[in-house]
Amino acid sequence: MPVLLTVSEHLLITSLLLLGSISDEETCEKLRGLIQRQVQICKRNVEVMDAVRRGAQLAIDECQFQFRNRRWNCSTLERCTREAAFVYALSAASVAFAVTRACSSGELDKCGCDRNVHGVSPEGFQWSGCSDNIAYGVAFSQSFVDIRERSKGQSSNRALMNLHNNEAGRKAILSNMRVECKCHGVSGSCEVKTCWKAMPLFRKVGNIIKEKFDGATEVEQRKVGTTKVLVPRNTQFKPHTDEDLVYLDPSPDFCEHDPRTPGILGTAGRFCNKTSKAIDGCELMCCGRGFHTEDVEVVDRCSCKFHWCCYVKCKQCRKMVEMHTCR
Repeated sequence: MPVLLTVSEHLLITSLLLLGSISDEETCEKLRGLIQRQVQICKRNVEVMDAVRRGAQLAIDECQFQFRNRRWNCSTLERCTREAAFVYALSAASVAFAVTRACSSGELDKCGCDRNVHGVSPEGFQWSGCSDNIAYGVAFSQSFVDIRERSKGQSSNRALMNLHNNEAGRKAILSNMRVECKCHGVSGSCEVKTCWKAMPLFRKVGNIIKEKFDGATEVEQRKVGTTKVLVPRNTQFKPHTDEDLVYLDPSPDFCEHDPRTPGILGTAGRFCNKTSKAIDGCELMCCGRGFHTEDVEVVDRCSCKFHWCCYVKCKQCRKMVEMHTCR
């Protein structure tokens, strides 16, 4: 599966991954795809940039997981499709998530735990521990990720779409913060309970944004008074919310490779499920072109036993399985 997740402006993600550790201001100048204002933010926040790099990898891994059974598999795209909407939302969320995690772990001098969460909650438990400083992570994502769109002015269709989807991605974290608690007392009783606020697992964030992808709204720009806004192209659809994804262009079917259009790689060579009737099934994944079948030897762990103390020992079992790939 391709590693590139870029949607033109998101060349940043690949650059961050290729450079490895970002340790000084000079490295910021080498990041291809950044505009000058992003380079300046990078130089002022060098210690934060490794967290941004980890967020980039998080976004790539999550995109490939969410679309592992779809025709599009996170390849480069130029058009303002719902796939582009997903990438922007996931990228903005991943930067906010990774920076917040770095704050909570004590990795950064600029931030730490959220000190605004303290005292006794309305439910009667004591706020304590290290609450995730999601406000700092979101603010950094807004300043660093959004600056490219804002530098163009916010009147173009694409800028409006990207800024909306960036914020929708961050809201997938903000709206799903959870409370984690620990009990204190004799023999495990819960005489005293201390709690803190924590981000959801990023897999849950990915699941939420994927659901928003499936229900994304096709929009167009209209002028309301002196303000340009995005509204549903189909007037019978209800207006989208701040947490929904929006897109401007319909998606291609991704069936055949189109050398003239970046990101349309086709599904030839993709694995498919012979018995499935869903999109991962060979009929749909291969777009009716048929598929190849071959027997492949697979090595699995089996007959695992726990040995005192303390390890698990397994045998290696070999078996032949049928693998199906699209023609």
